[in-house]
Amino acid sequence: METVTRRRPPAHTRYVEFVIEGLIRLSGISSIVFILAIFVFIGKEGIGFLAGHFVEMLTSMDWSPTAEPPVFGLVALLVGTLWCVGLSLLISVPVGLAAAVYLSEFASERTRESLKIIIELLAAIPSVVWGFIGVMILNPLLQDMGAQVGLNGLNGAIVLALMTLPLLVSLGEDALRAVPESYRQAAVAMGATKWEMVRRVLLPAAQRGLLVAVLLGVGRCVGETMAVLMVTGHAVRIPHGLFDPVRTITATIAAELGEAVRGGQHYQSLFALGILLFAVTFVVNLTADFTLRGRRER
Repeated sequence: METVTRRRPPAHTRYVEFVIEGLIRLSGISSIVFILAIFVFIGKEGIGFLAGHFVEMLTSMDWSPTAEPPVFGLVALLVGTLWCVGLSLLISVPVGLAAAVYLSEFASERTRESLKIIIELLAAIPSVVWGFIGVMILNPLLQDMGAQVGLNGLNGAIVLALMTLPLLVSLGEDALRAVPESYRQAAVAMGATKWEMVRRVLLPAAQRGLLVAVLLGVGRCVGETMAVLMVTGHAVRIPHGLFDPVRTITATIAAELGEAVRGGQHYQSLFALGILLFAVTFVVNLTADFTLRGRRER
């Protein structure tokens, strides 16, 4: 019986593999280092202020950092952020998941490829362009619908929904197409119609992946800055209707950071808002990651 001897690769090949493995390892470690560096940078400027004004920020509705004395109430900003995010999800989630179902199960191959190109183009539109769309198109349209001011929370929610749709459609379609083909064949063999197969088989089987898409959409909405700064009206108030102007946390940071005195209370308060946003997006992304891991293990 002949023994097969494995030949060692040449020295230069081993050297190239060692370099490539080192670069890959360095890239993975650097991403973690960058995240920690960002957290340290933000925390150094805002963690002391957050610790000293945490109760005030969560109990006051007035955000007046330049008044005498200054007030750093976070409630109105937090409600404005949740208002825009919640309304945008009410619009984007049903439309996005319906579009994902259509692309995955009902569209022809040619139609699917054409629509996916359009979806990718929508995802590439800069946020400032979406802001212009909200100002120039949605603003007069909402005024015609009865709004006194077209730059309001509903305008911001519609813009955020349009920005989130490509992400929801793409991830939702991937989750549905990841369902094994045997599920579809079994449903058809039992006499199920196309819609019954989608509703009773595919959607339950892909629910974890669809939930991940929604959670990542939430993170996309929470972190958006320029578009909501342009279209929400930038008013620090609790909204009581769809047409009320609001202000989000990200828009507050973008609008006021350039005017704040470096090292002052106003400056530190904006970094404290950044810490809260960082924590929220971290929790959302971590939840999506755990959900996706549970889906893979299952």
